Amino acid sequence: MKAVRRYMPVIAAAAAVVLVQMALSAADTTFYMTQIIMSAYYALVVIGLCLLMGYAGQASLGHAGFLAIGGYTSAVLTTCNLLPYTQTWWMSWCRKLHLLLERRDLYDAQIISFSPWLAFVLALLLAGLIALLIGLPVLRLKGHYLAMATLGFGLIIHRLVLGSPMFGQADGISNVPPFELGGGLQVNGRAPFRIENYYIAWAAVLGAMVLSINLVNSRVGRALRCIHQSEEAAQSLGVNTHRYKLCTFILSAVFAAAGGALLTHYNGFIGPGEAEVMKSVRYLVIVAVGGMANLWGAMLMAIVLNFLLLRGVFGTFDDAVFGVILVLIMLFAPEGLLRMPDWRVLWARARGRAHA
Repeated sequence: MKAVRRYMPVIAAAAAVVLVQMALSAADTTFYMTQIIMSAYYALVVIGLCLLMGYAGQASLGHAGFLAIGGYTSAVLTTCNLLPYTQTWWMSWCRKLHLLLERRDLYDAQIISFSPWLAFVLALLLAGLIALLIGLPVLRLKGHYLAMATLGFGLIIHRLVLGSPMFGQADGISNVPPFELGGGLQVNGRAPFRIENYYIAWAAVLGAMVLSINLVNSRVGRALRCIHQSEEAAQSLGVNTHRYKLCTFILSAVFAAAGGALLTHYNGFIGPGEAEVMKSVRYLVIVAVGGMANLWGAMLMAIVLNFLLLRGVFGTFDDAVFGVILVLIMLFAPEGLLRMPDWRVLWARARGRAHA
């Protein structure tokens, strides 16, 4: 029964996904699904960041960099032309294992590149490796020193993709091929399979939620909560705090890279804007709004706020709106919007700060 209660929210969320799709189809407003699908991929980044901040207690301002690593790696591997290397032994090996994608560009020229599925796996591995190399020294820092170090990492990634010709500089990388599934289904925004893409995106999000729920309810999750409360106390109990923090950091980076790669193949494009530091700040704000240790709250806020952003509700003031939201959350609901106290407590807090 305990396991059933644990997965009841997942079942309810899956039912809600189906009901939302049916409602949008019945109202003939399926064009909203494009923004919902993209919001779901951004939610993968937020789920990983919620694990890192809410359970391991480690702040990160560089997760937009990991999203860019996933997206750009997958884009480069699937758009580079391997035609000059067709006679090499490794190309023959890749062709036998169906690891190559053959197609023609807009000018009817032949292009041979790596399969999107292979590129996706390699992107996740690269993101995990970079997170390992970054996390080994950086996660020994604490507080604002850690936040500044991850901020520096995000700035490096942004400048790298903005200034390197291999990554298209300011133009980014376009014509990224979609994932090919059975029956000719293509996972990208240009294909006429918006409903199928909707379910694929939500399957990825709910899969990440199941993995995260199992993690936080395991022995590892208990160790992470202990680290969050007091790292010194956790060390005194024999918990290898650095290893747990590092593993959580790597997992959150892989989630971000997965969201970036899926988003890139869905849109068929990725630009340097996805690596901007303000994107990392937005993810941090969303986690704060949903609740630092509330996976469902973080996922829900990720969907809602990113959907509003993609619909242009905030116009050119989106960063200002997120700044105001962060200030208000830190003042009146530090445990998240979904765990906000009643109006009497809020009024007392407001009066107390006004008289301070």
